[in-house]
Amino acid sequence: MSPRPDFPAAPDWLRNARVSVAFLDQPPGPADFEGLVRADIRLEAGRIAAVAPAGTAPAEGAADLDGGQVWPGFVDGHKHLDKGHIWPRMRNPTGDFFGAMNAVTSDRGARWSAEDVRARFEFGLRCAEAHGTVALRTHIDTYYPQGPTSWAVFRELRDAWAGRIDIQASSIAPLDRFQGEEGDRIADMVAESGGVLGMVTRLQGGLHDALPPDFQAMLDHFFSLAEARGLEIDLHVDESGDTGARALREIALTTVRRGFKNRVQCGHCCSLSLQPEEFARETVAACADAGLSIIVLPMCNMYLQDRVAGRTPRWRGVTLVHELRAAGVRVSVASDNCRDPFYAYGDHDMLEVFRESARILHLDHPFADWPGAATRFPAEALGLPERGRIAPGLPADLVVFRGRGMTELLSRPQSDRVVLRGGRVLEAELPDWRELDAVLGVAEA
Repeated sequence: MSPRPDFPAAPDWLRNARVSVAFLDQPPGPADFEGLVRADIRLEAGRIAAVAPAGTAPAEGAADLDGGQVWPGFVDGHKHLDKGHIWPRMRNPTGDFFGAMNAVTSDRGARWSAEDVRARFEFGLRCAEAHGTVALRTHIDTYYPQGPTSWAVFRELRDAWAGRIDIQASSIAPLDRFQGEEGDRIADMVAESGGVLGMVTRLQGGLHDALPPDFQAMLDHFFSLAEARGLEIDLHVDESGDTGARALREIALTTVRRGFKNRVQCGHCCSLSLQPEEFARETVAACADAGLSIIVLPMCNMYLQDRVAGRTPRWRGVTLVHELRAAGVRVSVASDNCRDPFYAYGDHDMLEVFRESARILHLDHPFADWPGAATRFPAEALGLPERGRIAPGLPADLVVFRGRGMTELLSRPQSDRVVLRGGRVLEAELPDWRELDAVLGVAEA
């Protein structure tokens, strides 16, 4: 992205700024009705030196934001960089979950060489960096024999991008693939790669529906794989509108019963919003008791869920974010899939994710601390204490917007945003889609 021409390359101060209370440990002044505080931010040696009351900063050496907002660098806690951008060569013919699953399976088996995965994975990283993301977790399809290739690409790019984006990875495969020798192989590879153990709470070839009779035994075995290797857990849970999909409650109860000490994040949890009220309340309480983190993917799930040809969708495909948050559960939003059969759109832009989340999930009236769902909350869920906040001593990795109030911020793409890394303007540009034409073997018309 091209920074504004009047913006200093390395400002000493960000003057006359607005900052959400979601990002501040100690607000330097009162918040307005949208949860925004007027502030001046001092930058020194690549870090935040002070968050001061508005009017503190001198004019010289400062970037005057004229009331524009400052956000910490985004944290995208749930992505699929290994399957990203394959849409031009492998579309989803039906637009639903089953069509997406079959299309990705076909593409993965035929085309996912190291070169192919690397090119698409790094394209996604370049988009995310230019938009202001500083940390992310990507899920990696972990099916043999292809899985080890993608994990090798992850390790290579994680190291190559160190200092630009903090990259974590989690495995993803159906629950029954973790039983027996294959489960040990996956868990060992994840541990050796410094990853997170992840799976989906459905069986191979199936959808998220009624739990099979041996679900609890398989879930306990999965937890034992993580426990034996000291791994965190990240799960794709109940991604359907089938009220028989009730894995979330069992995961929470299992976490407590086993005394599992590492972080557990659960994504999607769509069917919870369609459950009977009593069961939904019980599940929300269990999640709070277990200390689970919930991450929701509203753009992707609105695209996939309740899709029937010739029929208007009747529900939004998302989970009970307000009820979970009210119970004390940490709730994040993330981009999920990007230009692949699970979601045909997207650009790895967490501002777009938050903008659409605010509309889809009603994260407004008031906004309160909901901006933390794209920054602070995922940073906490991923164990990144220096991310997601604006406070003295933290890295000056920030995103500066012209938008002042939240309706200004969320009504335009903010394409003139300025991304600061280490207090300096980042010169990264969004890559052109045409760079992928040769990799994909097709040019999108």
